[in-house]
Amino acid sequence: MAQDDLLNDLDVAKTQWYHFTAIIIAGMGLFTDAYDLFSIANVTKLLGRIYFTEEGSKNPGSLPPKVSMAINGVTLCGTVAGQIFFGWLSDKLGRKKVYGMTLGLMVIASLGSGLSFADNPKGVISVLCFFRFWLGFGIGGDYPISATLMAEYANKKTRGAFLAAVFAMQGFGILVGGVVSIIVSTAFDHAYKAPPYNVDAKASLPPQADYVWRIILMFGAVPAAITLYWRMKMPETARFTVLVNNDIKQATIDMSKVLQVKLEANEQPESSERVLQDELKADKQPKSTGRVLQVELKADEQPKSSEIELQVGLKADEQPKSTERMLQVELKADEKPKSSRRSSSSNFGLFSSEFARRHGIHFLGTCATWFLLDITYYYSNLFQKDIYTAVGWLPQPAEMNAIHEVYRVARAQVLIALCGTVPGYWFTVALIDILGRFFIQLMGFFFMTVFMFALAIPYDHWKNDNKAGFLAIYAFTFFFANFGPNTTTFIISVEIFPTRLRSTCHGLSAAAGKTGAIVGTFGFLYASQDTDPKKTDTGYPTGIGMKNTLIMLGVINFVGMLFTFLVPETMGKSLEEISRENEEEEGGGGDQPAATSRTTNPV
Repeated sequence: MAQDDLLNDLDVAKTQWYHFTAIIIAGMGLFTDAYDLFSIANVTKLLGRIYFTEEGSKNPGSLPPKVSMAINGVTLCGTVAGQIFFGWLSDKLGRKKVYGMTLGLMVIASLGSGLSFADNPKGVISVLCFFRFWLGFGIGGDYPISATLMAEYANKKTRGAFLAAVFAMQGFGILVGGVVSIIVSTAFDHAYKAPPYNVDAKASLPPQADYVWRIILMFGAVPAAITLYWRMKMPETARFTVLVNNDIKQATIDMSKVLQVKLEANEQPESSERVLQDELKADKQPKSTGRVLQVELKADEQPKSSEIELQVGLKADEQPKSTERMLQVELKADEKPKSSRRSSSSNFGLFSSEFARRHGIHFLGTCATWFLLDITYYYSNLFQKDIYTAVGWLPQPAEMNAIHEVYRVARAQVLIALCGTVPGYWFTVALIDILGRFFIQLMGFFFMTVFMFALAIPYDHWKNDNKAGFLAIYAFTFFFANFGPNTTTFIISVEIFPTRLRSTCHGLSAAAGKTGAIVGTFGFLYASQDTDPKKTDTGYPTGIGMKNTLIMLGVINFVGMLFTFLVPETMGKSLEEISRENEEEEGGGGDQPAATSRTTNPV
């Protein structure tokens, strides 16, 4: 089977049961990612009460600024490192070989997070941060591998919807994180009755509260452990096997096991050399023209017709020295031999001028848009509890006991997830292969900008007179983040780069995003503090206030909209066409074969 035939069969394959299986297997990684990243927001207030409450204080304890940044930031730092490392490793060793590593690491680190024991608060937080870093490392690795694996399995017609469905599992991860927090906190709150802090400070924190946050964090190991076995059973993607390992036969065998397409293993060329020779013994007759003695693949000659021409001849004036016959086979224009497709000009590296020429602008676009998006998205997610308190939707901490506060924070998270986060993801799944990636991303950034300004400009009105209106608009920002750039940055970054660099480039783009998340987590944690020193959280200096913070986030979203113009539309095209994988270097010498017909519309 010719290489182009195999890739084309994958591109036009009908949607099959294995596609949905791959969505679930890959998506459960993103589910676990979101659960682990965002469930910490439900328990940070509880950690502050348990380990940092000062006896006699009018208010319950809260995490000091450096501790809060460490707990939230160390996971993101691990994520950045994991995205870069596993993205690179996946392009070197293959998707299958490293796919189970990331999930196994998440299982171990999730359990370790809940088992962070020590004899003093500093020790507990240190152990927790250690495991949270390695949890982030595994989470980071899951991003590029899950995206790359799903993109390379999918057909080109529904690839966007499949990738969006994988990423949409994040929404369920956030939702389940809130639901688990509600169930655990409700169970403990009913089992161990406690008064509010302002009634009895000591009794408001029952000793059993220490189990609450541990159970919530450890539950993240459950979906990862369930999925681990099925990940290990997944075959390598055909695109990696063909385009990187140059093994069409193995790719055919692997894909025949999972996809119902007409892949014939026995139609394989046995090597990628330009001249294939097979000597037929004098006492044997060839059974068909498929058994050849010498096949010359003339890459520098175009055939006269689209049919394969067989020219069989013996010179009239001389007798052959043996019964060998000479067969000259001229391939169709769209069946170039592998070596012509994989010429030196197509083997450019990430830091080469050829990569910069072909993909430099797109790479800048994917990194910049993901970076800007995550400043807004992660600040809004990780510090929802502070925003809810600022607008008065949550009671003051002193009016609740420690466990009930977990319940109230988690309930708010679930409501936002149900009203904005989850629907936004699935609107993208339904419409991305109709509206296109570019339009959805541009639209998402636009409406995120509008709604941020709508929250910021009349902020005092929302805070004092219309808290429900504030939460409704706040939910819309999450809706258009997920029916917008939060999903499309994940998808576009895996579609536009060549196979041998696909996972690396997606990992680097995602790492740029998590760098933005670190900026949002660290920078805006301080910036959002009130301008009145009496109203800041304990240990924090004054900031610019929530109103000005929302204005800055709106400006960042607007800049993200402008950078969207650097990324291409990829809807309905094969990965090879989008990435120009088969295109030869412009201005190449006469020896270089022309680009194949699969790259007639390069991005």
